[in-house]
Amino acid sequence: MRILVAEDDRVVSQLVCSVVRQAVHLPIPAYDSMQTLMYAMRAPIPELIVLDLNMPGGAGIDSLRRLKSSSKTASIPVIVLSGNTDERTPAMVKELGAESFLPKPVDSEALLAAMRAALKHLAG
Repeated sequence: MRILVAEDDRVVSQLVCSVVRQAVHLPIPAYDSMQTLMYAMRAPIPELIVLDLNMPGGAGIDSLRRLKSSSKTASIPVIVLSGNTDERTPAMVKELGAESFLPKPVDSEALLAAMRAALKHLAG
């Protein structure tokens, strides 16, 4: 499966892409909000998106809103990553349609579990 990894920090992006490969999926890295939206909407669309909330070119929250409001991408599960310590953020992203929220620094096992849950939810 194709998994879009939207993360501007190259080190974090490499870590997430490594976890995606470990799960035997194809990571598609994107490094800013515009690239994220472009990759998400072009064929073949990804089966899952891992989205950082703080990226150049626009806030990740805005990207999440756009992804969930487009008929092309609304059904793609989104896992949100963020270093944002505001306790309201996890609930807010779930209200906007994210499958799950993971705090940074990213825990590989938690990310794998979130990916499995999102893809299982997608399949059934």
